[in-house]
Amino acid sequence: MSDMIKGPAPCYRLLGHEFSLYSGKARAYLRHKQIPFVESISVEDRKLIQERVGRRVVPVVVTPDGEYVQDTTQIIDYFERLYPEASVYPEGPWQRLVSLLFEVYGDEWLVLPAMHYRWHFKRENLAYVLRNFGDIIKPGWPRLLRPIGGLPSAMLFGNLYKPVMGRSRGNIGEIEKSYESFLDDFNRHLGDHSYLLGERPSVGDFGLIGPLYAHLYRDPYPGRLMRERAPNVAQWVERMQRPTTFDGSFLADDRVPETLYPLLRRMFDEQLPVLVDTVRRVGRWAAEHPDAKGIPRFIGKHEFYLGKVKATRYVMPFSQWMFQRALAHYRSLSHAQKARIDPILDELGGLSGLNEPVAAPLKLENYRLLLER
Repeated sequence: MSDMIKGPAPCYRLLGHEFSLYSGKARAYLRHKQIPFVESISVEDRKLIQERVGRRVVPVVVTPDGEYVQDTTQIIDYFERLYPEASVYPEGPWQRLVSLLFEVYGDEWLVLPAMHYRWHFKRENLAYVLRNFGDIIKPGWPRLLRPIGGLPSAMLFGNLYKPVMGRSRGNIGEIEKSYESFLDDFNRHLGDHSYLLGERPSVGDFGLIGPLYAHLYRDPYPGRLMRERAPNVAQWVERMQRPTTFDGSFLADDRVPETLYPLLRRMFDEQLPVLVDTVRRVGRWAAEHPDAKGIPRFIGKHEFYLGKVKATRYVMPFSQWMFQRALAHYRSLSHAQKARIDPILDELGGLSGLNEPVAAPLKLENYRLLLER
């Protein structure tokens, strides 16, 4: 029973599975807060998700009152309102900004190496991947036949991500170089700290755990890579799966360790230009569709760089919604707070992007991404 939940606690249902990237984010948060839950997913659950949410997506939390909460960020915020003690959102303005940036980095950028390492290394991963897809897609089949039943869906997923996320033959080396550098830098940081910002996980840790657990820790090839190259990261992944005692705290005086600076610099170099261009493209799309209430999942394509290699990926408005959280927080800061933070952001390459105007803000309402008209 959670130290923060007084009296008999309601039990929630997490509709998800271990193989799912974003289920890992929600699951780790629920375990951290020691919120009682049962995780399962059935054919009937998928039908109900389709009816309630409008598409078959996981994870979804079902409350004791039958409410469906979808999207991991909204799941976390739902429970933070109920159980605000030992919040995953730091109170310090600099730490909160950094935690929000790492959430969008994990949710919206590390998905690329997560998908690449799952699907590119077929010799090591394919049998494992097919078993998992079979268990999800054909749970009623005999165990030996389930991998065959999972094959069509696996092949669809294994190819669909490439144009969406921008994986091409030309940038495979840069994807792997970037991810391995991330592992090295994060491993170095975790030699001194249990989490991003001290001895308590922040929302940024939960953003990172999605791709780093389900794909990059559990899948055979990247899991071995992580354990051998970055054992501190592997231990952090394992630590994120366990309930905490709520004794830990964020670093004092709103301090952000300089060991995070290489990670932030990489985010600003690789992902921030994509986020800024997404904001601009959403603004243009909204101007061209003045009567639209919602916005499509994809609104065309744009170019991006990993290292010096150029590739093309889909423009995803949802990434703007995630980025808006960091932008809104940054813009709420006082002049004195910005005077302290801005020189660091400028040095790391993030100041200009965090001052990008949002012409067409987005909101997530009733499971739909809408324009704030």
